[in-house]
Amino acid sequence: MGRDIARKYREGLRRIRYVASVTAELNSLGQSVGEELHTWADAQFPSPETIIGRYCRVERLDPDRHTSDLFDANIADPTGANWTYLPYGPFSTLDEYRAWVVGVASAKDPMFFAIVDVQTEQAVGVASLLRTSTADGSTEVGHINFSPLLQRTPMSTESIYLLMTKVFDTWGYRRFEWKCNALNAPSMAAAHRLGFTFEGTHRRAKVVKGRNRDTAWFSITDEEWPTIKQRFERWLDLTNFDEAGRQLARLR
Repeated sequence: MGRDIARKYREGLRRIRYVASVTAELNSLGQSVGEELHTWADAQFPSPETIIGRYCRVERLDPDRHTSDLFDANIADPTGANWTYLPYGPFSTLDEYRAWVVGVASAKDPMFFAIVDVQTEQAVGVASLLRTSTADGSTEVGHINFSPLLQRTPMSTESIYLLMTKVFDTWGYRRFEWKCNALNAPSMAAAHRLGFTFEGTHRRAKVVKGRNRDTAWFSITDEEWPTIKQRFERWLDLTNFDEAGRQLARLR
């Protein structure tokens, strides 16, 4: 039994070395190390600036301007299903929801944004950037709550694209993360559709609303971004939608 365990351990090490050697370098001791980042400088911390797109506008969450709109948009989800995988909500009254918005709106990490329909000027969803490390060049999009007025619309796709553009092209990040409850099938599907790569599951990672949460991890890197950006731009182009607003070609 002991010899079998040792053999499997050695085989595992060989497999690990093989995978790592694809992109690794050797140091003076003959050890595999990651590529040296000769030109790397810290990323810029996200700024609360407004990002304007064709279908929506992403702007810093503001209790006075957005609370009422968002509460009304969330009412379109009478079952409260949107809140199942979030660590807070649902909120039964406007005052309760306002208290939550006030509590998060001024934070820098997570930094919350409202997603505003440019046609109606109504805030219809929220998202945030969090767990930001400028030294490592990594940030995460999270606390995503798209009301039924935002779901399955060009706005929903464009809002994530606008954040990605700032993260990679303006603020200089190397990695953009998406994490969700591993049982949240719609969020998992959305991550795949938007171009994120599944990296694995952290088991028993959290306790949320008294229940276990296994967390699925996804990411996009700066090397992948140019190709993914082109896909977004082709999909968001006006020529990709018919007169009824239906997509002609899928994003993926």
